[in-house]
Amino acid sequence: MWWRAVARARRRVAGARPVSTAAGAEKSSRAVLVPRFGGPEVLELRQGVPVPDLKPGEVLVRARAVSINPLDLREASAIPFAALTAWRALHGTAGISEGQRVLVIGGGGAVGLSAVQLAVAAGCSVSATCGAQSIEQVLAAGAEKAIDYTSEDTESAVTGKFDAVLDTIGVPETERIGINLLRRGGHYMTLQGEAAALADRYGLYVGLPAATATLLKKQMQYRCSHGIEYWWTYMRADPEGLHEIRRLSGAGKLQIPVEKTFPISQVREAHEAKEKKLVPGKVVLEFD
Repeated sequence: MWWRAVARARRRVAGARPVSTAAGAEKSSRAVLVPRFGGPEVLELRQGVPVPDLKPGEVLVRARAVSINPLDLREASAIPFAALTAWRALHGTAGISEGQRVLVIGGGGAVGLSAVQLAVAAGCSVSATCGAQSIEQVLAAGAEKAIDYTSEDTESAVTGKFDAVLDTIGVPETERIGINLLRRGGHYMTLQGEAAALADRYGLYVGLPAATATLLKKQMQYRCSHGIEYWWTYMRADPEGLHEIRRLSGAGKLQIPVEKTFPISQVREAHEAKEKKLVPGKVVLEFD
């Protein structure tokens, strides 16, 4: 689970308002810590946590709001992670271009909705699957076709093949559908790669080589059977992507709805809401 990996690295989840207000004199802050293995119940909000020493090329950023992993301040905090994840898949991996056809499986979530808008902005024809409650939102984002996966058969609902499929669900059935709907030379990308799960189960030294072997096996399998490229995709900082995301956001062409906002004091409740899928969209933590 993600919080175990964070705990293993003893990484601070979020820091906020420094106690000292003098410029350059910030010595401590409030922070949400993961002191041991576990779920949201182990998260602790603490005062007076030492500010990490800065290394060359690093800066200290004052956090006002942070998104839960989903332009007013809350929306701005939710956009980068979801949009950069979608950007990396569509532009970094698939290299989409104007006139191509893109299918987003799970278009109602933050990453899926970002992918729809990014693909539309690139001049692509976009179709997406989602729940009934997200149909209007996905169409408003620019998709030409929104398919209610709860009542429609995706393979029957679409015509023709796609150049790229981004699968934000990543279960065997959606993988099968995505692969079958790709034209030869197309790209299938899933957010649900097995690297994190295998590393969490067996540790980094065993889990990551096992994940690499699994990925290579699937890539060879699908190249031979379908003539397509298969990838696991993850968010990674991308200056070009951030610049374009900022431009599109400023132009009103990229928006990620914030479903619910929690104060930082309710960090456990916020993570539990996402873990239990009680909130479908982005959740944001705000500092008072």
